[in-house]
Order: sequence, then structure tokens, then C-alpha cells
Amino acid sequence: MDLPSQIRTALTTTHSLPPPSTAWLQALLSSQRHPPPPLPTLVATARARLLAADLTTPGLLDPAAAAPSSCLPAVAPSVAEARLPRDAVVQVLDVENLARSRWDQVEELEAIERGEQTRGREVVRLPPPGSEEGEDDDRGGAAPTQQQQPRGPAAAATAAAATTTGAGSAGKPAGKNATHRVVLQDCKGQKVFGLELRRLDRFGVGETVIGEKIVLKAGTVVARGVVLLEPATCKLLGGKVEAWQKSWVEGRLARLREAVGADRR
Repeated sequence: MDLPSQIRTALTTTHSLPPPSTAWLQALLSSQRHPPPPLPTLVATARARLLAADLTTPGLLDPAAAAPSSCLPAVAPSVAEARLPRDAVVQVLDVENLARSRWDQVEELEAIERGEQTRGREVVRLPPPGSEEGEDDDRGGAAPTQQQQPRGPAAAATAAAATTTGAGSAGKPAGKNATHRVVLQDCKGQKVFGLELRRLDRFGVGETVIGEKIVLKAGTVVARGVVLLEPATCKLLGGKVEAWQKSWVEGRLARLREAVGADRR
């Protein structure tokens, strides 16, 4: 078996990723030093690049193998319940916590925008990123000023702080009773809603990043066109599309404000 085939086999069987095209693998190998590094290193490099890529990019995946084996079958909204006949790899385009009102989320993000984070019953005012005060604090200087204040609408600001700054994880994960809705896209560009039926680890606003890859295992339930997510049939692979994450973070507050205005009308 040649080297591209070995890498493709490892990616699909060990890491549950869709098969990349031969041209993409050859381009990857040509960018490596000569002689090439060991196979495990090449597989790790290919995996990292696939996780950071848009699955719909032309030439990225093997069209003969990826479409039938790694993409979602068409399920009409009129179908009450269906199950996926095979594993499918999708990427996250949007995530929302349905357990919290949109207005609460707006106030949370506005608090973060003002440089506030909530810790217990303390509101911690943080300097703007890149300021000298922030640099002094990182070196062990004066701590940010703190003001006692009752818990208010911004009480979960820490949970969204990492997302707002473009980080991949939040300081405070979503509660055990949270329910998240995501927009998922497969390698053919087909988009579907996913609904968290049971809580998933590392899942939610501030933890799930845009472009993250997810394996929907065979047997996953699709009800009325909505994919029902639960730990037994859903595997998070990681990854992030940097440009998507940045755009989503910057536009999230505007989208929530618009939605709140529409709800009030």
C-alpha cells in the first residue's frame, strides 16, 4: 500500500474522518521534508489540517468515497423518525443555548463587551485586551478592581467570555440542564438542525467552536429533519475553521439583538 493510501486508511478507520482526495494527500506529502517523517506524524498532520478545513472545499475529499460514506442521507421533514444507516461527519456552523432567553444572552455579551465578567457574586472589571494594565496583571501585578454586586442578568458572562474573545473553551461550562441547538453541515453542503437530546461533554456556547467536526454514528435518530444528539451516537472530533469562528463571534451580538427586536414586535 502506498503512503497516501496508508494515511487515508488511518484517517478513516482510526480517527473517523472522511477520506481525503489523493491530490490533497500528495500536496500534503510534497510540503513535508525529505525523507518524509514517520507515518504517525504524517497522519497527525493530515488530521489536524482536515479538522481545520471546510469539508465542502472542492478537491479536499475523495468524491467517490466521501459522498456515499460520510455525508448525511436526505431525510424529509415530513418523516416522523428515521435512523442514519451509516456514520456521517458534519461540521458546526452555529450553536445556541435554548435554556437561556435571547435577551439574557444579549445582556451577557454586552457585559463582556464593557469588560465585565461575573465570578460568584463579584463583578470583575477587566482591562481591554492588549492594554498595559492587562499586561501588568499577567506578570503578577495589581489585580483588576472588584465591585460587590448582586447576581444579575450577566451572571453567566464567564461562560461566553472565551467565545467572545475567540477562544475555544469557556471558564464556566453550560449547566447540566442546558439544551443546545446547532446548525450542522455535511461534506455535500447539506445543512440540518441538531438538537441536544441528552447533555454532551464539551458541548455548548463557549465550548463548541464553529467549524468543529462531529461524527454522527449509525443509528442516530433524525426526527422531522432534526438530528437528535446524545452521547451514545455523537462523537466530537474537535477542530475549528478560524475565519468562521471569528465571523460568528463578531456577528453574534448583532444577531441576538435583531432576534430580540423581532420577538418584541
